[in-house]
Amino acid sequence: MSPIAMLKQKLRAIWPLLNERTRRLTAANEAMQLGYGGVSLVHRACGLSRKAIAKGIGEIQAGDSSLAERIRRPGAGRKNLKVLDPGLAAALDELIEGGTRGDPESPLRWVCKSTRTLAAELTRRRHPVSYVRVGQLLHEQDYSLQSNRKLEEGEDHPDRDAQFRHIKNAVKRALRVGAPVISVDTKKKELVGNYANGGQQWQVAKHPTRVKGHDFAAPEVPRAYPYGIYDIGRNTGFVNVGTDHDTGAFAVASIGGWWRYEGRAIYPHAQTLLITADGGGSNGWRLRLWKLELQRFADESGLSLSVCHFPPGTSKWNKIEHRLFSFISSNWRGEPLRDYQTIVNLIARTTTAKGLSVTCRLDRRQYPTGRKVSAQEMKEVNLRRNTFHGEWNYVIEPHQRSR
Repeated sequence: MSPIAMLKQKLRAIWPLLNERTRRLTAANEAMQLGYGGVSLVHRACGLSRKAIAKGIGEIQAGDSSLAERIRRPGAGRKNLKVLDPGLAAALDELIEGGTRGDPESPLRWVCKSTRTLAAELTRRRHPVSYVRVGQLLHEQDYSLQSNRKLEEGEDHPDRDAQFRHIKNAVKRALRVGAPVISVDTKKKELVGNYANGGQQWQVAKHPTRVKGHDFAAPEVPRAYPYGIYDIGRNTGFVNVGTDHDTGAFAVASIGGWWRYEGRAIYPHAQTLLITADGGGSNGWRLRLWKLELQRFADESGLSLSVCHFPPGTSKWNKIEHRLFSFISSNWRGEPLRDYQTIVNLIARTTTAKGLSVTCRLDRRQYPTGRKVSAQEMKEVNLRRNTFHGEWNYVIEPHQRSR
């Protein structure tokens, strides 16, 4: 329970029994016990103004009992604004609702709904009010400052859930027989240099790390393209940091790097490799270059490559997002990515309480964009489509086993 809710519950029973002075002193006493910020908390819990609470604190500290019997006569004092202007609350609610619900006639539909803007509009409508009181009224009407939440996935594919079940069953079958299963994706590309990096880290007070004031980098500023391979069965990650472009060739080269440096030794008897990937990007199901490069990898490794793509708009459900990339972002939060070696070191030192370990390598090879794959080249891809959404689920067999 929040401090405000606890205070409300504590004062609810006795508040109607108190007169103006005892209410002021009770609120002041609670604020003094709470310490810094107590006046604001008590004000929000009981509705008494900060000025009245401060006055009560002064009376307690002065210890003057000569005014103990002095109580304002009933009905005296400034009337509540909602009593003086009964239509104020409804007018405020109309402004807010019109702006948030999309009323095209609302004057605040296309402007920032700050308390000052709301107060000005209410005053124009003959409801004079200060911006401070507008904020108080909004809290009383259960409004609060809200940010956007990323929840909508766009239009759902009718077979979205069925594809999820297909991937789940495929992963279970592969893990049951000890076959390698990897989740792959490209992490967001990062600017390399003394640029601001989101998040905070503990530092000496008032000595923040100084970075460039703008991150509108020119095309010649180097970028890093971290392509990740997450081994679902072993809870390990392999990240290939590219310096050129994020293409289908780069994606498959990263998978090949994982297989050569780690996978081949860990799974010496593997005949198949299950890859779960997003539906777009450098490993998208529509990308011809992705399939062509997978064929070359299959021929080199002798592995039968089974690929399952997540449906459109569901990339965040790919396990690599929340089992690897999220921890990398947390590990380097607030740390400027000044050079490639810094990026590699920060990724390689990413760990979790559940035992995640990460290997990271720097890939300075060139991966030119604009590579066209002809229909004739696609005919050479030994691809077998699944009966259920063969565009998302397919197997690429090596032309011959060379293990």
